[in-house]
Amino acid sequence: QVQLVESGGGLVQPGGSLRLSCAASGIIFSRFAMAWYRQAPGKERELVAGIGTGGITNYAGSVKGRFTISRDNAKNTVYLQMNSLKPEDTARYYCNAAAYSDSYWGQGTQVTVSS
Repeated sequence: QVQLVESGGGLVQPGGSLRLSCAASGIIFSRFAMAWYRQAPGKERELVAGIGTGGITNYAGSVKGRFTISRDNAKNTVYLQMNSLKPEDTARYYCNAAAYSDSYWGQGTQVTVSS
């Protein structure tokens, strides 16, 4: 059974930082591209950052330079370091694992940026 469990969300003031984690089980983690998506109320889910099996990363323009995605294959975990957070970063953040035709999602973790 595949499980992706996100953690690390919370309430933070503008300019603050959070580090999200996504622990995977039930998959051969190193064979999956991993990504973080987010969905704000009333908006579509959007890609935030992705990291391939070889470590190549890509970012949405709105987070480039502020967010960093990384993975630890020994721990079956992907991270999202979020710095200089803005109110518009408020959303539920979801972890995704994808390989060939397989795609798995976590339940998400809420990030709220507010003073």
